[in-house]
This record gives sequence, C-alpha cells and structure tokens, in this order.
Amino acid sequence: MADDERMPLFGTGQARDHASDQGGATTPAARAAELNRILSRAAYAYYALDAPEMTDAQFDRYLVELKAIEAEHPELVSSDSYTQNVGGYVSDQFEPVRHARRMYSIDDAMDLDELDEWLDRTDEALGVTPDHPAAYTCELKIDGLGIALTYRDGQLLRAATRGDGTTGENVTANALTIRDIPRTIARAGLAKIQDGGLGQRVEVRGEVYMPKASFVRLNEQNDAAGRQPFANPRNAAAGSLRQKDAAVTGARDLRTFIYAVADSRPIAVGTQHDFLAWLKDCGFSVNPHARRVESSTEVHKYCANALAHREDLDYDIDGVVVKVDSFAGQGELGFTARAPRWSIAFKFPPEERRTVLRAIRVQVGRTGVLTPVAEFDPVTVAGSTIARATLHNIDEVRRKDVRVGDTIVVHKAGDVIPEVVGPILEGAMRGAHEARPLWDMPTTCPACGSPVVRDEGEVAFRCVSIDCPAQATERLIHWGSRGAMDIDGLGVELVGRMVEQGLLSDVADYYDRLDADTLAAVDTGRSYETSTRDHLKGDPIFVGRTIAAKVMDQIEASKRAGLARVLFGLGIRHVGSNVAALLSSHFGSMRALAMASAEDIACVEGIGPKIAATVVEFFSIPENVAVIERLRAAGVSLEQEGFGEEPERPQGLAGLTFVLTGTLEKYSRSEAGARLREHGAKVSGSVSQRTSYVVAGANAGSKLAKAQRLGVPVLDEGALDAILASGMPPEG
Repeated sequence: MADDERMPLFGTGQARDHASDQGGATTPAARAAELNRILSRAAYAYYALDAPEMTDAQFDRYLVELKAIEAEHPELVSSDSYTQNVGGYVSDQFEPVRHARRMYSIDDAMDLDELDEWLDRTDEALGVTPDHPAAYTCELKIDGLGIALTYRDGQLLRAATRGDGTTGENVTANALTIRDIPRTIARAGLAKIQDGGLGQRVEVRGEVYMPKASFVRLNEQNDAAGRQPFANPRNAAAGSLRQKDAAVTGARDLRTFIYAVADSRPIAVGTQHDFLAWLKDCGFSVNPHARRVESSTEVHKYCANALAHREDLDYDIDGVVVKVDSFAGQGELGFTARAPRWSIAFKFPPEERRTVLRAIRVQVGRTGVLTPVAEFDPVTVAGSTIARATLHNIDEVRRKDVRVGDTIVVHKAGDVIPEVVGPILEGAMRGAHEARPLWDMPTTCPACGSPVVRDEGEVAFRCVSIDCPAQATERLIHWGSRGAMDIDGLGVELVGRMVEQGLLSDVADYYDRLDADTLAAVDTGRSYETSTRDHLKGDPIFVGRTIAAKVMDQIEASKRAGLARVLFGLGIRHVGSNVAALLSSHFGSMRALAMASAEDIACVEGIGPKIAATVVEFFSIPENVAVIERLRAAGVSLEQEGFGEEPERPQGLAGLTFVLTGTLEKYSRSEAGARLREHGAKVSGSVSQRTSYVVAGANAGSKLAKAQRLGVPVLDEGALDAILASGMPPEG
C-alpha cells in the first residue's frame, strides 16, 4: 500500500444516517432487552443466514448504546447479554468443534476520536513515555469468514469456522480444497516451534475470503444455472465453505489470510509483527499490507491509506485492525468478556454517494401490498452500480422526507442492500426541497388500476384485485420458495422472465403448462461476460436442458409437499407457515377447508376471526378455486398425509400448548415447533392463561415477561431437549 499523505476519511456535507430504533421502550431495562433482541436477530441474519439486514455501523451503534445502558445500570448485565458474548452462530450441518481457546470479537472504533481514545487508554495502561513509545501492528480487516486451523506434529489436523467463538463447525474436508492452506507447516516455521513441532498442537486463525473477480464469475455461473446469485463476496465465501459436498467448495475460488494464534507460547516469537513473518515462513498466506507503527499519527495515516485504496484490492475490507505489537503487552492488557483490550477495529464508514432522486415508483407484491421504490441516477457503491432502492412504506417516505428532484445520499446496508439515507439539505438545496411537493401513495393500483385501500391500524396500502398481474408474479415466486413448495432454481429473475414470455400466469401453470423443453429455451436476460469454446462474450444466457431438467424434477417432487405447504404457497393473506400447519392439521384436506365456515375456522386454536375471514374470502373467488382444481388434476397433493390415522409417534404432549421465544442454539423456532407437534403438542405464537409452557432461548423478550407475569412455567433449551427425546412433558 502506498504511503500517501494523510487525507480526510470523511467527506464534508454528507447526510447523517437517520436510522434510530427507539421502539416502545420507556425504561433502561426495557431498552436493554429491546437492544439485545435487535442485536441477536441481526447477528443471526449475518452469521447463520449470510444475509445481513443492517449496516455494520448501525449494528455498532446499537451495541454502543447497550454498553452505555449497562455501564449506568450494572444490574442489567446478564450472561446472555450481547455485550457478554461473541457474535456468531453454529449450525447443525457440521460436527461441532471446541476451539483450543475462545475466538473473541474485536471492539470497534467508529471514528478517529474513538480510535484515539483507545490509543490513549492503551498507552497509559502500558506506561508509554515519549522515549519509549508503544509499537502497534496495523492490518487490513478482511471481510470474510473466520477460520481456525489446528496443526499437530506440523500436520493439518482440523479446520473449523469461528461459530459462536467457543464452538465452531468442522469444515476440514472443505478446507482441504483451498489451495493456500498448507497441509504441513514448512520446515522454516517448524524450527521456531517448541521441539520442532513434535507433540505440539498449534491453532492459527484467519479469514476465508473470495476474490472479487472470482465472485463475479461465480454469480455469472449462478445466473446461467438459474440459481440465486450471492449478495457479496463475503456471503459467497461463507456459503462455499459450508457446502455439504467438498467438491462444490473445491470448484469455488476460496483463499485465506492468516493473522492470529490461539496460544503463542509454543512459538519462539514475541511480537505480532514477528508472528506474521513466522506465518509466512510456515507457508500460510499473510496479507502483505500489514505494518508496524510507533505513533498515533502513523496509525491515522495507515487507516487513511487503507480507506483511500480499498477499491484497488481484489478482496473486500471493511476497516483496519490495530493491535499492540508486543505479546507481553497483550498479555498485560488481557480481555473483557467478549474482546481483547489490546486490539481495536477502526471501521470504515458506509460508502455513500450523492445522486438525484428522479422518481418514486410503486411496486406491487404478491399479497397486493404497494411498496414505494426510489429511482435515482445510477451511482457505483461498494463495487456495483445501483439505481433503485426500496422506501418500504409511506411512513418511511415521510420519516426520511425525500421528494422527487432532491439530491439524496445512498449507501448499501451491510454493503449489500441499496438504501436511501436521506436528502441533502445544505444551503439552497433546503429551499428547493421544501418547495417540492410531498409524495403520496396512489389511489389506484399502478399495475391493474384497481382501488387501493389501507386497513385501519396497518402501515401498508393494498391493491384489492385478485387479478392484478403484479401480484401474480410475486405469488409465482413465493410458491417455489423454501418455506412453501421448495422448488430450487425458481429465482426472481427466471420466474419474471417466464411471466414476460407468457409461460406462467398462476401456480398451476408450473404443473400443466411448463415442460423441460420450454423451460430450457427461456432467455434469462443475462449475457456472457467472457468468451469460451461454447459461447461468445455478449451471447444471451438461456436456462438450458440440464438446468431445465433439474427444475422440472423439483417441480414434480413438489407435488408430494403436502397440504400445509400448498396452503402457505398459495399466498392467502394472513396465512403464514404456522397458520397453514394449524389449518392442515385441523381440516386434513383442501376440500374440507374450502367447505368450512368462518366460524368453523375461527374455532381452531391459534386462529382468530380475522384470519378466518380471509380464508373464506379466498375460497369464495372462482378463479382461486379453478387454480386449486387444476393443481388437483395435475397430481399435487391437497391432503395432509396420515390425517385421521393413529400417529406413528406417541402423543405424549397432546393437550399441551407451547410458546417458543428467544434464540435457541440447536434449533430454529420453526424446527422446534415441528418437533413438538410430532409428539401431539400445539404450538402458539402468543402467551395466554391457556399456555402450558414457554420455552425461552437467549434474549427472550416480551413473551417471557408475560409468561412470568401469568405464572406460566418457563423452560430452557435443556428442558426442551429432554422433552423432545422422551416425547413427554417435564416431571413436576
């Protein structure tokens, strides 16, 4: 990295991120609980789903707020608070692995002032003087997936993801396909390990990443195959490393940077700078831009240069990690509950761009909900060009106060999702902004011209027409989604193209109109960016016979998905997966449900009059009934398997109602609910006097509080394990 002169890290006149989520909390305890829920949900989306739902900066602001509350009210600190834990997630797809020592998170500095505060505290703790300055090692913060590599006798023994910091996932078979991970520590590295490495275990740590160019090629392949593209290189790396088939991982271009060790004592090095040199001697891939510095001015300069040159790199970085160079100094400073005191991560601000808002268009979803979408002059943000961003609803438009013609600031939430931050209101821009009219929702649907309504107490505006073509496309996409019929390959773009080409209009078309030959000939709307012996650059990408055959096999298999998935897939308003399961279990068949009255449906526990009315309304529309009959004729199962038969499992939980809340470690809430239902239990989404037990995971909120208030027994995950193993309620 070039040693440029220091340059400003933050431009002038940028709009401030207006995001603030105060919720309804009115006390420090309530706000702390609220923040823990927000942070846990965001961490799950980031680590488990590889689908970040907020910016790092926003996440960090919530964490800082929570720390401040707990500092002022120490009685609110608990072992399950996010401030006491390392962010992460362990799936059940791989064997769990316990790390030799905990893999900590790193505290963040959101600006230079916070970085300087940390430097001052650290210098003071180390007894630094002008004659004896502290040395720091500055490293680029790689935006990838954490990995721990364990070597015994100099041989690779195991590779594991970071997981929750204490326990990770065993991904050894997949890691062996990554070419820059050495199977054996090189002789020069072994020479500095106690006893030449014999009898020694060494766990080194770093980051798995995917180069930007490889990411582009992978998404091109996904487009050609009709698969959903990855959102960014970090998600691609995480998804590639966690493949069940190591051959798939091997086909992806994954690489590593190693920069840490669980225990440095067996290694004859005394500083981070020397340790990085030792890693290179061992054969590990080490980032070449690490620097040893001896002043805050040099730290600042390194951060400025990293920010200025981040786009020159073929991998993503989101900040700079500053470490006390001396291992003795690190040991002296130690750790907090979740992070080392001897290290800080200076986080880059979200990459923001100014542009002009040209229009606010309305997009119609599968349930008829109208969503305003900002359209602006194209700008390049975080490596890609964006020209649209959702504004979610009319309340959000009003809160941000954006008006057509405004100069606005945009960024990518989590470096993934385009987002409008707000208008620029400097100088004359404010007067021009105030002179522009407020945007309002249309009174008729832009797709079909039908009236638009807003139900009392709801944020959303909705098109009332069942024949709305925009709704039809969204319903077709929803039908193939994982929670519904789970038809792999039916992504947004492919379904949209089939609708455009007149191949699909309703979900029954998948079964009685679509075939492999027709699907193979669908133009994906993409073109090849490179030339090979099979195609030229610029040629259109078609679905092709191989992918078409796989998708049609998936469609055929979906016929056996069962009534609950069909009901959810139909997109009936207010009928989510849980309600669909309740209806399926109670009525057993589509015919029985279609003949039921609103009163009959409302009698089902967990379903009220509002849901019952929408179900009856759905079956009152002839077009909907016609689609269902075509599904039946095509062989799609419209009954619940085993309905009316004696269940295979003992129904030891029959008559009991469970409510699941908080984050469970071993199960998703939907999985835990399904397991409980197998034993005869009812699973509800709300706590009442009729609730038998509440199962509370980490960061449980209002449902736990209500259970305690009503005297409903509360169980932890250990008790849930025992219930699922025995099929019986807890004793006592």
